[in-house]
Amino acid sequence: MSSSKEEYKDKMSKTLSVLKQDLNTVRAGRANAALLDQIAVDYYGTPTPIKNICSISTPDPRTLMVTPFDPKSMKDVEKAIMVSNLGINPTNDGRNIRLVIPALTEERRRDLTKVIKKMGEDSKVAVRNLRRDVNETLKKAQKAGEITEDDLKDELEEIQKMTDNCMKDIDKMIAEKDKELMEL
Repeated sequence: MSSSKEEYKDKMSKTLSVLKQDLNTVRAGRANAALLDQIAVDYYGTPTPIKNICSISTPDPRTLMVTPFDPKSMKDVEKAIMVSNLGINPTNDGRNIRLVIPALTEERRRDLTKVIKKMGEDSKVAVRNLRRDVNETLKKAQKAGEITEDDLKDELEEIQKMTDNCMKDIDKMIAEKDKELMEL
């Protein structure tokens, strides 16, 4: 039964990494290249992630500088940024595209706090669903005589400990992002 436990551990860590990626895309008033991770540029007819065709740097805490590797793709990159839901207008100087990250208002911070808390809750629901699935698998194995009742009890306790640790990690990630939002 350790294979289902390993699989559960694997899926939990994937849930945590997805949450981390999602939290990185939340604009916190600081320039962060991860803000652009979700943007795809129509590059010669193929939707391509912006980070694959551009260099992204942060010359100062409030500015992202996007430099396309292919200068001919400048307009496509600029268009992709404008149609994304970042809410930032790019400025083009011919070689680089600058994105100035505006300061967050108090109302926007509260809205973003709600968004990140929802992300955290969604991750917790995903982990709970994973726990339910692995618990059902263990109970079926016990009914089929593959494991004893004592082994079942031990496995269920271990799964619960893993779940509790994952929930703490999710809470910690959300608290850190919330703190980051409120400090700006």
